[in-house]
Amino acid sequence: MGKSEWQKSSYSAANNECVEVRATNTAVELRESDEGHLILRTTPAALSSLLHGVKAGEFDHHA
Repeated sequence: MGKSEWQKSSYSAANNECVEVRATNTAVELRESDEGHLILRTTPAALSSLLHGVKAGEFDHHA
């Protein structure tokens, strides 16, 4: 599979201030569109766990 194309939310419209995501053979990569040279690489399972925690409010006390 290699690397897929970077994708960003349709909610960001033409803004360059959003998080982009793409998949590789073994990882999920995230970056901010205005800082494209900085890439966070994680596993699909770890990203899924983070997203579930965010949706469940596990991190709300940090806000």
